[in-house]
Amino acid sequence: MRLVISSAILGDLQQLALEMAPEEACGLLFGDNGTVSHFKATLNIAENRLRHFEIDPADLIAAERAMRNEGPKIIGYFHSHPSGDVEPSETDAAMAAADERIWLIINGEEAAAWQATQKGEIYGRFDPITLDCQSTKGQTAEN
Repeated sequence: MRLVISSAILGDLQQLALEMAPEEACGLLFGDNGTVSHFKATLNIAENRLRHFEIDPADLIAAERAMRNEGPKIIGYFHSHPSGDVEPSETDAAMAAADERIWLIINGEEAAAWQATQKGEIYGRFDPITLDCQSTKGQTAEN
């Protein structure tokens, strides 16, 4: 499996990660067939935003409802590791549902994509997937 993302969208996500540092940025990825069409940055409501993230449930519920009503499809989530690498942490694995959705992890410079699975290679939850960054124009952030 692979995740296709435009260089413009990835650039916007990396900029967001830098702006939010030292706190973790987070949000939702929308698209279809493994291609990100746009994203929505959400509030990080984690108690310790320097080391953890939690997507605002109101944003997640609203996006799930919209998807059920033929709105944009949620294909995954993104978050940043401001002072770390772009591999999932044990905490990420503990938080992730085995829902086959994508987890894009960024740090302001690098990015990596992972799929949350039932018996993943990483911490029993994530399988690495290829990140295909393409020089295409696309819609970036959703307001």
